[in-house]
Amino acid sequence: MVPEKTLLRLVTCGSVDDGKSTLIGRLLYDLGSVPEDQLAALEADSRSVGTRGGELDFALLVDGLMAEREQGITIDVAYRYFATDKRKFIVADSPGHTQYTRNMVTAASNADVAVLLIDARKGVLTQTRRHAFICSLMGVKQVILAVTKMDLVGYAQEVFERIVADFAALAETLKLSRFAALPVSGVSGDNIAVRSPATSWYAGATLLELLESAEAGETRADQPLRMPVQSVIRPNQDFRGFAGRISSGAASPGDPVRVLPSGRTANIARIVTADGDLERAAAGQSVTLTLDHELDCSRGDVIAAADDLCEIADQFQATLVWMSDAPLFPGRRYTLKLGTAVANATVTELKHSFDIDTLQQRPAKQLSCNEIGVGNVSVDRQLAFDPFAQNRDTGAFILIDQETNETAGAGLIHFALRRAQSVHWQTLEIDRNAHAAIKGQRPAILWFTGLSGAGKSTIANLVEKRLHAIGRHTVLLDGDNVRHGLNRDLGFTPADRVENIRRVAEVAKLMADAGLIVLVAFISPFRQERELARSLAKPGEFFEIFVDAPLEIAEQRDPKGLYKKARAGQLKNFTGVDSPYEAPEAPEIRVDAAQLTPADAAELIVSTIMPTIKPAPS
Repeated sequence: MVPEKTLLRLVTCGSVDDGKSTLIGRLLYDLGSVPEDQLAALEADSRSVGTRGGELDFALLVDGLMAEREQGITIDVAYRYFATDKRKFIVADSPGHTQYTRNMVTAASNADVAVLLIDARKGVLTQTRRHAFICSLMGVKQVILAVTKMDLVGYAQEVFERIVADFAALAETLKLSRFAALPVSGVSGDNIAVRSPATSWYAGATLLELLESAEAGETRADQPLRMPVQSVIRPNQDFRGFAGRISSGAASPGDPVRVLPSGRTANIARIVTADGDLERAAAGQSVTLTLDHELDCSRGDVIAAADDLCEIADQFQATLVWMSDAPLFPGRRYTLKLGTAVANATVTELKHSFDIDTLQQRPAKQLSCNEIGVGNVSVDRQLAFDPFAQNRDTGAFILIDQETNETAGAGLIHFALRRAQSVHWQTLEIDRNAHAAIKGQRPAILWFTGLSGAGKSTIANLVEKRLHAIGRHTVLLDGDNVRHGLNRDLGFTPADRVENIRRVAEVAKLMADAGLIVLVAFISPFRQERELARSLAKPGEFFEIFVDAPLEIAEQRDPKGLYKKARAGQLKNFTGVDSPYEAPEAPEIRVDAAQLTPADAAELIVSTIMPTIKPAPS
């Protein structure tokens, strides 16, 4: 019986125009892995859009997007499959531009080996360092350093050795101890599939030989069982199974398992597939498990080996790779997806970001697109996970922007925070209903938002006076007043504005729990933070009140002289001038501040909310 060929996953990376696509295209060509129809298309494309003056442009075998062909660069990740007599390969050709760092992270996430290219004419560049750093972060332990375009430097040995020495220093810093270096030319095919006489001074292996001898990734079947539950299968009352893809380990009928995070235990009864029951299933297989007795298990749970469990926490430290044009701000809420589990998440603290040029840590209040940092993440439910260093599948997550639904960032979990085990909810016997009942009212949060000078504080003050006059229990949180105490440490950068509103939203929730009607008068310029405040309130108790004054009117009023200072450059990050205001799209109450007097606006608000704040009939 012929043994099955091992599979090696590799990623090609490096700076833009270092020749990644050309290298892979040439390798496929030399191995005879290009079908005749594709070869004919390559010849035609090389004449029409190639960059080799009509000669075969091997990059076109990999660069499939028209934009890539027109620019001669790689934009998206291109995946190619090929095989030799010794093994099978899946290669991910990643883009070199800084703006596509997110694609590089995707490409490296499952790679066993990185082929890192360096243009012999340019040496180690910032993007070289960035990609080497990402490979290190993503757990790629083997690196093949391909010094490309050696034909353009006359195959000079000293050029090759200088670049290898420079990279060796970087590899030591990143703890990339297993790397091999070779001189190549993708255009000429030097040292790719066959040795080149042009580099007689090089006695090492070809690229193909290095790939065939590289170690495949750790066999996930040898790790503890982990199966994130994708769905519950219940076709009838006699069958209840849990479907998912086994991310690591193996399962057999009779094996004891534990469902996490609940911790309930059972034994596997059957392993069901469309082709019949199995006696054993291993990592990579999609199956349905039935258990020997009924227990609560649903999508997002993890079925794990009973004697080798995941960690469980709602707070952990992680490396964060930011992919969105909108910066990451601590305190802003995102949707976190870990395996099949979904939770609301915030980055509670950014420890630091990394300077890619020096690889040194630096303080950070936010992460911009393509930046990498380390921070603490908090989620609103217990999640089962493994540290990323132990299991890539159960240790990696993505963060999704809740407004745009785009993937905003990726995270690699380090460890659970001790505070997650030390801090617990304390049961209180006097609840919010009891607090509200003794005050004879229902709690509510009236959230006034609008530009500076729109009249928020004036109107909120009048509303509170009317409510107080009819015996309602209220509290008014004003933006300026709160900044004298609770938020005196915050400035007006976007990151500080996010934290400013997060704190106030939490305080408003606590006060509503005390049975109060809470009036909040803050510019609160970002929709996401206002939605965070809404999410903390009970259904029907949050009123977004948009005090809508056009910028020119707010600026004409300018009671504090702030617009004048902002226009003169004396105030930075001023909303409406050099910092944006995102108007509410569907507020509960809109006040036309250009038409209504403050007194009329207050009357409108009170009459609108009265049905909500009246006490429930006894």
